Amino acid sequence: MRASNVTVRRRLFTALIIGTVIFTALIVRLAYVQLWIGQDLASKAEDSWRRVINYAPKRGEIQDRNGVTLTYSITTPTIVAIPVQIQDAHATAAKLAQVLEGNEDDIYKQITKKTSQNNIRPSGRKITIEKAQEVRMLQLPGIVVAEDNKRYYPYGSLAAHILGFAGIDKGLTGIESKYNTQLTGIPGSIAYMTDAAGRTLQGTTDKYTAPIDGLNVKLTIDSHLQSVMERELDQAMVQYQAQNVLAIMMDPNTGEILAMGSRPTYDPAKYMDSPAETYNRNLPIWKTYEPGSTFKIITLAAALEEKKVDLNNEQFYDPGSIEVGGARLRCWKRGGHGSETMLQVVQNSCNPGFVVMGQRLGKEKLFDYISRFGFGKKTGIDLGGEENGIMFKPSQVGPVELATTAFGQGVSVTPIQQITAVSAAINGGKLFKPFVAKSFSNPDTGEVVKVVEPELVRNVISEATSKQVREALESVVAKGTGRNAFIDGYRVGGKTGTAQKVINGRYSPDEHIVSFVGFAPADNPKVVIYAAVDDPKGIQFGGLIAAPLVKNMMADALRYMKVEPDKNQLDKDYRYGETPVVEVPDLVGASVDDILEDLNMNFKLAKSGNGKYVISQAPKAGSRVDQGSTIRIFLSDVDPEK
Repeated sequence: MRASNVTVRRRLFTALIIGTVIFTALIVRLAYVQLWIGQDLASKAEDSWRRVINYAPKRGEIQDRNGVTLTYSITTPTIVAIPVQIQDAHATAAKLAQVLEGNEDDIYKQITKKTSQNNIRPSGRKITIEKAQEVRMLQLPGIVVAEDNKRYYPYGSLAAHILGFAGIDKGLTGIESKYNTQLTGIPGSIAYMTDAAGRTLQGTTDKYTAPIDGLNVKLTIDSHLQSVMERELDQAMVQYQAQNVLAIMMDPNTGEILAMGSRPTYDPAKYMDSPAETYNRNLPIWKTYEPGSTFKIITLAAALEEKKVDLNNEQFYDPGSIEVGGARLRCWKRGGHGSETMLQVVQNSCNPGFVVMGQRLGKEKLFDYISRFGFGKKTGIDLGGEENGIMFKPSQVGPVELATTAFGQGVSVTPIQQITAVSAAINGGKLFKPFVAKSFSNPDTGEVVKVVEPELVRNVISEATSKQVREALESVVAKGTGRNAFIDGYRVGGKTGTAQKVINGRYSPDEHIVSFVGFAPADNPKVVIYAAVDDPKGIQFGGLIAAPLVKNMMADALRYMKVEPDKNQLDKDYRYGETPVVEVPDLVGASVDDILEDLNMNFKLAKSGNGKYVISQAPKAGSRVDQGSTIRIFLSDVDPEK
C-alpha cells in the first residue's frame, strides 16, 4: 500500500528534525572539544606519548656560622633503563654488569621490568664519572646516563647528630631532615616522545628542564667550638667508661646553639654501620633524666624573685637532713653543713636549705616558675626527636614532692631544657627559643633569602634578680662545689649536679648521672655550657667529673672568642690537695740574694748564666701559674737598670 503524500511529508519532516538535532549536537560537541577541553585532551595525549628522565637538583650545603662547609653534594651519574627500548636484554645486562661490577641476574630483572623507566640499583646509582663514560661508549639502546647527587661529610662524625644524614631521596635525621624541603631544590628533567610501544618518535626533539639547586643552610654552630667539645667528650668517654656523655654550648643572649654533641656517635656517611639508637637519638634533646642539683638554679631564681630569701644576711642550720611529710630528706654531705648563710647554702648545694626555699615559695609559685622557665614542654628547637620531660601534676604535689622538686629530684628534664632555662636565669631573665639554623641562601648568587632571628619566649625574672643569681653562681665556682670549673683570670659561674638514676622504677644506689652547667664571664655571660656524664666509673660527683669537663671547654671557648681576662674575679677557696694559682713577680733587675729572701715557698728557681743580677725571666712578670712552679732567671754581672 502506497503511503499518502501527507505521510511522506511527515516522515521527511521527522527525519529532518532528528537529523538537525543530531547535527546540532555534533557541532556543539565538536565546539566543546575544540574550544573548551581541546587543550586538556591534547595535553593528555601528549602526556601519554611523553617519557621523562629526572635529573636530581644539587642538594644544598650545610655550613657552620662562619661559612665552613660541613656537608655538601656533588653531581654523580646514575644509570636509567627504559625497558621497551632495550633490544637484547641478556646482552645489555651482561655488558652493564661488567662495567658496573654488579650482579648480572639482578640487572637483567631490573631492565626487563614492565615500567616506563627504572633506575638500576644499587650498582648503577651514584657511580664514578669514568664508569658513566664507559656505559655511554657501549651505546646500549634503552640505557641512559642521568644525574644524581652524592652527599659528603668532610669532617666525618663532627656534629653528626646535628647534621643528620640523607637517604636516597630525602633527609632522614637532623638538619638534613628538618630542612629537607629547603635543601632539596626542584628536580630537572629530559622529556622525549614515544609511540605506544615506547619507541622514540621520529621527528620529535627532547625537552630539557634544568634542575634548581637546593638552598644552602648556615647554622649557628661554630665548627671550632664543636671540635673542642667533641674532643672533651671523647676523652671523658674513655676516662670514665661512661654509658654516654653529652654537652651543649649556647649563646645565652640569643638561644643560638654554638656546639652540641654526645657519645657514642656515628659517621653520617656510614650511618648504617652504627646501631639505630645511636644515629636516631640526639641525646641533648632526647634524653630525659632527673637533673639533680643543677635544677636548684631555678628554685634559687624563683625564691630571689619572690623575695623569699636573703642570701647574705640570713642564717640557716643544716643538721644533715630535714623531715618533710613523714619522710627524712638527707643532704649529700653526711652530718650536714652546720651553720651557714643562705649564700653558703647555694655554694654548698645544701639540700635542706633548698627544701626550705621551696616551702617558702609553695607549690603554686614554684611550679609556676618551673613552667615559665620552660620545663615540662618542648623548647621547640629546630631538630627532630625532642622530648617533653616529666613534671608533677598539681594534684600529685604534696609536701614531699614539693621538697624534692626544689632540689631537683622526682622531676625529669632534657639537657636542652636545662641549658635554656639556666640561660634565662643568668642573661637578665629572658627565655629564648633555642635554634640551630641561622640563615638560608641561594647557592648560585649567595643571596640570603631568609634569616632566622632570635625568638624571645617570655621574660621570667627581673634583671636585678638575674644579677643576684649570677653572683651566687660565681661564688659556687670560686668557693663552693664548683671549684673544679674555676678558670684563673676569668669570672666563671656554675652549678654542679649529681642525680641517682631511676632503674625499673627504683633509685639505683650505684648509678648516677653527674652534670655541671657553667657560664662566663659571670658579670656579662657570652657562653653557657651544660655537660652530663651517665654512669661514670669511680667517684660519681658532678663537681669532680662534669665540672672539669666544662672547664676545659670553657677555657678554649673564651680564648677563641677573644674574651679578655678579668682580674676582678672572686678569689678561689683552695681545699686540701688543690694547688693555688699565684702571680709571677717581676724579678728583672733584682739581685739573686733579694730574690731568695722574697720568693718564700711560692716558686722554685732555675738559674741560667753567671752573675749577680736578673736580666730576664720566664714566665714573664704578671703571668699566673700554679704555686710551686719553676721560674727560670737569666743572670749577668751588669745591672740592667743602670
